[in-house]
This record gives sequence, structure tokens and C-alpha cells, in this order.
Amino acid sequence: RPGASVFAPAAEYVVPDVFVRRVDGVWTVELNNAIAPRLRVNSMYAGSLGRGDEYSALKTQLQEARWLIRSLEIRNETLLKVALTIVHRQTDFLDHGEERMRPMVLRDIAEAIEMHESTVSRVTTNKYMHTPRGVFEFRFFFSSHVAGDTGDQSSTAVRAKIRKLVSAEDPEKPLSDSQIAQMLSEGGVTVARRTVAKYREAMKIPSSSDRKRSKS
Repeated sequence: RPGASVFAPAAEYVVPDVFVRRVDGVWTVELNNAIAPRLRVNSMYAGSLGRGDEYSALKTQLQEARWLIRSLEIRNETLLKVALTIVHRQTDFLDHGEERMRPMVLRDIAEAIEMHESTVSRVTTNKYMHTPRGVFEFRFFFSSHVAGDTGDQSSTAVRAKIRKLVSAEDPEKPLSDSQIAQMLSEGGVTVARRTVAKYREAMKIPSSSDRKRSKS
């Protein structure tokens, strides 16, 4: 992209849909009203419509306006329900970080709020949550299950453990994928070597031989 050196595109910022804060020891969630403006129908104009047939088109538009407002209200209510449920289930992550992320899928949230899974999928797409640990897309909190001695663990938590092990390794003797799998197993997380390799590559962490080569 040769033009990149002379033209810098405008920075795009993520605007969170909800804010998560800890208030008096309790995690709270509130909608970002800046992107969810309150709409209303002007009661004076609505009340001025007569009963004659000549007002039928305006009455139809008035009803559509009310349906739109109600639809937005339902959307916001659903968004808040989903966010509250995510925060309730991922309190350990908010308190301690990625290594404490719980495994969770869309179905878990759908069952908790008694809505269809497709509805939860639409609500969580391109929606962001501002937390003390950063801004995350709702989908960040969903991850597959990995077996563990103390119960299933989140793949996000396992990736965080792999990253922690690699960051603490001896640069002269980088850990192989097999060694990482063994250390995770000793810590109660059953994961295959190929799974470690897949997670490592997804995090763009070089192989042990490449890490050793880059250190030398």
C-alpha cells in the first residue's frame, strides 16, 4: 500500500453499547444512552388528529412510529438482559482476568433469559461492553469448553494460561507444545499437544524453535 505513507486514514473508535462498573462491591451494567437516544411521539400532534377518513394515512404513520419506538425499547431491554447475564456469569473474569474466564455459549444465555438463541446471536453481534479491563465485543465472552479436573474450562482461559507459561519460560530453553500440554495437565487442564499448537498459532506465538532462534 504505497499511499499509506502519505495518507493516514481517520482513526475509527469503538463506541461501547453498555458500561460495566463496580459499585459498592457489586458489578453493575447500564446502557450507553449516547447511542440509544430516547424517542417519543409529540402528544400535541398525535392528539390533533381527527376521526375522519382523511386522517387515515397520518394515523397509520403514527402507529408505525409507536411500533418503532416500542421495538427500540424491546431491543434495549434485551441488550441489557444479555449484558447483565454475561456479567453475572463472567464475574471471575472481571475480578481476576482471562485465566478465570468461564466456558459459555449462546445457548447458555438464551436459556437464562428465556429467549431464542438466534435472538441472542443478533443482539451480541457488533455490540461492545466497556469494562475496567477494557472494551470487549460481546462475542469475546463466548468460548468453547475444555475438560479440567475441577470442571470444564474456557478455551479463552486456556489460551491465557499458555500465554503466561510462554512469557515465563527460559529463553534459552523455550517450552515445546508437548511440555506446555503436560504443564497444563499437571495444573488440572486436559489438553492435547495439537490443541496447544492450535491455540499458540492463533495467538501468533512462534514455535519453540523459532522463539529460541529469535532470542539468540
